[in-house]
Amino acid sequence: MKQIIVAIDFSKCSVHALEYAINIANKVNSNILMVWVDNTSSSESVFPESHLDFRKEINNNFNELVDKYKDTLINGEISFKIRKGKVHNEIANQAKYVDADLLIAGTHGVSGFEEFWIGSNAYRIVTYAPCPVITIRADYKFKKSISKIILPIDSSLESRQKLPFTSKFAKYFDSEIHVVSLYSTTIKAVRNRVDNYTKQVEQFLEEENIKFNISILEADNITKSTIEYAQNINADLIAVMTEQETTTSNLFLGAYAQQMVNHSSIPVINIHAKEFIRIQSR
Repeated sequence: MKQIIVAIDFSKCSVHALEYAINIANKVNSNILMVWVDNTSSSESVFPESHLDFRKEINNNFNELVDKYKDTLINGEISFKIRKGKVHNEIANQAKYVDADLLIAGTHGVSGFEEFWIGSNAYRIVTYAPCPVITIRADYKFKKSISKIILPIDSSLESRQKLPFTSKFAKYFDSEIHVVSLYSTTIKAVRNRVDNYTKQVEQFLEEENIKFNISILEADNITKSTIEYAQNINADLIAVMTEQETTTSNLFLGAYAQQMVNHSSIPVINIHAKEFIRIQSR
């Protein structure tokens, strides 16, 4: 990896995401680019001088972060960029411009405060970003190592597409991947499809010499079941697709990835389906 972007709003939540990003960057020998977006409208800037002072303050805040964390980034450089516009659009545009490999954003979760833009924009960033996005809660105490990664497999065609990036990530940390086969229905054809996908994943991981194990879960709500399993084994990361299987119980709660971002106390890496990326880039 060459470039990791961190969405910054100077809240405790986003600074925590920066510290998490530095931990990853030191493993993958990556640079870090912090991005802040000025999302105020021109009508809000009645006094131009005050707006200039505000931008100067943002620059000073960034310089303080650079001074504080530059020595903790071992093999890369830490820098910042200020953009103007809608937060999720500009974060995504910056990721495209620098061809970022990974984007990291803090989130407060659905029960948290949304006084800072990063809390309310986390899933929008996930949706629009051209690269994988890790969302991390402000209260999550991460370790230097990422030893256990959860890889849920359901009946959707996209479910396996997160495997290549997740495997690459696992190699950096010498992680063990926990493949979780999710049965959300009693329909035999659907369950067989999950089994077939799981076998393909198993074959891929064996060929890549990645440590793994396989578990089966009966899941009325695949989000809840995945999170509970991750908590039970003390996992460090959950890998999901932004588009994934829906069940009746899930429909009332929102998209699978959005539920994971909102409810998981464990960091979630969100990966787009290839077809979705192709459509978005048209």
